[in-house]
Amino acid sequence: QVHLVESGGGSVEAGGSLRLSCLVSGSTFSTYDISWFRQAPGKEREFVAVVGREASTTFYADSVKGRFTISRDNARNTAYLQMDRLKPEDTAVYICTADSDDDPNSANNWGQGTQVTVFS
Repeated sequence: QVHLVESGGGSVEAGGSLRLSCLVSGSTFSTYDISWFRQAPGKEREFVAVVGREASTTFYADSVKGRFTISRDNARNTAYLQMDRLKPEDTAVYICTADSDDDPNSANNWGQGTQVTVFS
C-alpha cells in the first residue's frame, strides 16, 4: 500500500517562499505521477500541479503558473513543490497524491496534508 507524507508547510509573509516535500513509500515511486492539490477552509479541493513519472512532463493550474515549480527525485522517492511569490490566497492545506495505471488503488493514494499560511 502506498503511503504519502507531506512536509515543509508553515507560515510565511506574502511574497515569500516555501518548499513542500512529499515522501512516498510502499511501492515503486518512479511508476507514479505525483500531483499536488490544496484545500482552503470552506472551499473545494483544487488541483495545483502534476509531475509525470520521468519528471519531463509538468502541468500547473493557472493560479500558480509562473510562481510554483513541481519536481521529483526518483532516487529519494520524493516529490517537491517550490512555491515562490506566495499570496494570501495560497493559504490552504496542501496534499500530494500518487497515481498509476498499474495501481488499482490509486484513488486512495492521498497524504494527510501540510498547512501553508500566507499572511499580508
